[in-house]
Amino acid sequence: MARYIGPKSRISRRFGEAIFGPDKVLSKRNYPAGQHGNNRRKKSSEYGLMLAEKQKAKYTYGVLERQFRNLFEKAASSDGVTGEVLLQSLEARLDNVVYRLGIAPTRAAARQLVSHKHITVGSSSRKSKVS
Repeated sequence: MARYIGPKSRISRRFGEAIFGPDKVLSKRNYPAGQHGNNRRKKSSEYGLMLAEKQKAKYTYGVLERQFRNLFEKAASSDGVTGEVLLQSLEARLDNVVYRLGIAPTRAAARQLVSHKHITVGSSSRKSKVS
C-alpha cells in the first residue's frame, strides 16, 4: 500500500488545521509553510476551495489520488448523494475502523496494523484475529 510519508506538519500548516491529529506546530506557527507563507493570502477561487477540501480528505484518510478517484467513481455511480457515499466508503475502510475503535492511536498506525496483518477480516476463525 502506497502512502504519504512526507512532513505531516507542513500539510497541516498548509490547510490551517490538524489533518493528521493534534499538532503543536499549528499553535506556534499558524501560517502556511514556505518562503511566502507568512505574507497576506489571496482569496481562493471556488475551484481552489473544492480542491483544498478534496486534498484534506485524501490526506486525512491516507489514500493517494488513484485510489481516491476510484472510490469517487464508485460513489458517483451508486444511488444517493455522491459526497456522502464517498465519505461512507472512506469511513468503512478497515484501517479507519481500527482507528475509530481506538485500537491504534493514529490512522497511520492503524494502517500499519492492517497491512502487517495483525488485524484481518475473514470467515475462518483460524485466520481472523485481533492481536
